[in-house]
Amino acid sequence: MNDIKDLAACGIPVGFPTSVEQIREMTMLYSCAMREVCTKLENLSQEFELNKARNPIQHINHRLKRLESIRNKMIQRDLPLEYETMRDEITDIAGIRVICSYINDIYAISNMLKQQDDLLIVREKDYIANPKVNGYRSYHLIVAIPVFLSSEKQIIPVEIQMRTIAMDFWASLEHQLRYKSQSKVSDSTRQRLTNIAEDTFRADLEMQQIYEEISAIG
Repeated sequence: MNDIKDLAACGIPVGFPTSVEQIREMTMLYSCAMREVCTKLENLSQEFELNKARNPIQHINHRLKRLESIRNKMIQRDLPLEYETMRDEITDIAGIRVICSYINDIYAISNMLKQQDDLLIVREKDYIANPKVNGYRSYHLIVAIPVFLSSEKQIIPVEIQMRTIAMDFWASLEHQLRYKSQSKVSDSTRQRLTNIAEDTFRADLEMQQIYEEISAIG
């Protein structure tokens, strides 16, 4: 998060985390929480590599949300631009994306995370079974994890998004196209993108079935 020098340019008002100390604290806490969850996922990945014939986790990406993006989200939700409100209400400051091979892998990884004693499931949204109107599919978990400091423990939320390779391909390109266009995207173009999302999902189901058939033979 490299916003310390850009706060004035962003127009962030008094009350938002404008002090260097608050920004450093926020960056540290959410980075620690994100690292803890990434470690859990990497441990699962190493276990699969050791004990299974394949690894369901293709790769893991992570990011901290920029201050300007946090501010815009709070404005959209009509929240007061205050540091404590941000801590209480914005749950995707730390974000992790897990790319899996197959749909069943997503549910398997999700269930493994839910069984871990030090993770609290705050929110769960299954956009695979219930896709968004535009065709977006992904599995979202908001988890809360303890961050142990020298003199205290803080509980910090982390958002985990789990997708197949195909879902990530569609979502990434759809995002680029949506934000690249300076004009309103036509209804016909939106429908084309939705159709592609459906085709991509059918391909995911087909690949899952082929994998299961080949595994049964083996």
